Amino acid sequence: MFGISTDNVPSQREFAAKNNVSVPFLSDFTKREVATAYGVLNKESGVANRATFVINADGKITFIEEGTAAIDPIGATEACSRSAHKAGQ
Repeated sequence: MFGISTDNVPSQREFAAKNNVSVPFLSDFTKREVATAYGVLNKESGVANRATFVINADGKITFIEEGTAAIDPIGATEACSRSAHKAGQ
């Protein structure tokens, strides 16, 4: 699990420290290619809308949470659990 944001690395470090976030962050600051590819880049502001994507081992998106709910990891955790359960069947 990791996070990707359009923030620069120093801002990500500060956010992680203030919010006790332990997952690694990747920065999409320079080109915003990831945010564009996943359709979450707000071109007017230049930042990504909040979204959580769960991607399985085959590279298929199995869950998307958007908006303020994407901040809460519960939805992603539950989606990962369901995905893992399906894979084990």
